Amino acid sequence: MSLNQKIRNWIDNKYLFVIRREEDFSVITSLSINKFRVGLILFFTLVCFFILSLVLSKTLLASWFDPAYQETENMKQIYTLSQAVDSLMLEVEAKDLYVSNIQRIISGDYGSDSSSTMGAAVDAGQARHSPSSEELYQKGEATQSIIDEFQASPPDEASYQRLSSTSFTETYFFSPIKGVVTGSFDLAKDHLGVDLVAEENEPVKAVAEGTVFFSSWTLETGYVIAIQHSNELISIYKHNSVLLKTIGESVSGGEVISVVGNTGEQTTGQHLHFELWYKGNPLNPQEFITFD
Repeated sequence: MSLNQKIRNWIDNKYLFVIRREEDFSVITSLSINKFRVGLILFFTLVCFFILSLVLSKTLLASWFDPAYQETENMKQIYTLSQAVDSLMLEVEAKDLYVSNIQRIISGDYGSDSSSTMGAAVDAGQARHSPSSEELYQKGEATQSIIDEFQASPPDEASYQRLSSTSFTETYFFSPIKGVVTGSFDLAKDHLGVDLVAEENEPVKAVAEGTVFFSSWTLETGYVIAIQHSNELISIYKHNSVLLKTIGESVSGGEVISVVGNTGEQTTGQHLHFELWYKGNPLNPQEFITFD
């Protein structure tokens, strides 16, 4: 018998697989198979496993088997973080601009032609100075350019009426101090708040809940404290003798924040100068608060 005949016989040899019941050995099923069929079955089985493993390596098991997967995920996270950082930078710049605007309001130098012209910027992080250590503030070129940038025309009567009619019915305002109103709100005279005369060492209270964003000394208005409330509302308290709250502290409505005083170059005696600002525009406090 030749070698080819032996190989052919080895391939063509058939085997019978029989499945019987254990109780009576009756045949359930049988399968006739040869070595060639076994080889085909093994080949297709391997191909199926290969395709399945390839699909899994690119989907469910990509984090384990795909070397580029982690790098791709890292790039996605870097891109997402860069987008978030860009957004935060824009928010920070807007907040810095807003705080700078308010600090110029607090400085008290509103300009001679407009009630909305801002004064020189005061550094919010500077240390408190006593009145005996006051220093004249000289405007540099950069500061003056910022002031010029924020200069605007005075609010007209119609604009002020819209602000005056703003509803804050959901907010209860405490009176900042018990005193007598000696100076009323007057846009024409650039007097953007009310002056309240009170007894010596009278405590000054926050008109509503909020967060202190300015608490320092200014040359014109002495010790000043300002509070950011909800609904873009700001309250400012000037000419204090003592400040009891620092920047970043949260205060409740009616909580004592300072003591009335007579500080700053623009003071005319012991009193509190109180201002309300809504969205960067002054409001008449007497329209919202009853001063006893």
